[in-house]
Amino acid sequence: MAASPQFATRLEYYLQTDFRPDCDYVDGEILERNVGEREHSFLQLKIAMLISQHEQEWRVAVYPEHRVQVERNRFRIPDIAVISAQDPFEKIITHPPILCVEIMSSEDRWARITERFEDYRRMGVPSLWAVDPIDSKAWMWSKSSPEWTEAALLEVPGTSIRIDLAPVFAELAQRKAQQ
Repeated sequence: MAASPQFATRLEYYLQTDFRPDCDYVDGEILERNVGEREHSFLQLKIAMLISQHEQEWRVAVYPEHRVQVERNRFRIPDIAVISAQDPFEKIITHPPILCVEIMSSEDRWARITERFEDYRRMGVPSLWAVDPIDSKAWMWSKSSPEWTEAALLEVPGTSIRIDLAPVFAELAQRKAQQ
């Protein structure tokens, strides 16, 4: 029987372990994330695809469920991180993304999502989107407009990034109606 690896710290354990799905790491605690629901997965895929279709034009790169080191001892896994194409290619994102998107699961509450968004803000992420697939609603926040605004047309101020979620929500509703 092979010996199990020894880790000097819990952070080292987190960084060297493949979790399925990946977990957040917050101040020494490994935290599971809510994932796996059909509506969540559908919206994550569609939003990532809509942005990735414009990667060259918008000079961005899209990363679903990629580790972002928001502070020395805090790692978050946004549903979608959009980074500048100019940012270095890193195993773990350490430069603030242009945008972090969180898609709510049925069990999510604003308190949990708010904590995640506060981590992104402190890191310097200039734009955040929250998407609720159950109620077909979306909100955006940016440094230039620091109030959460409900909108179907989501954008990142100062960039060409704009996504109209109305057709995506309509497609999701149509799929649910066919069940």
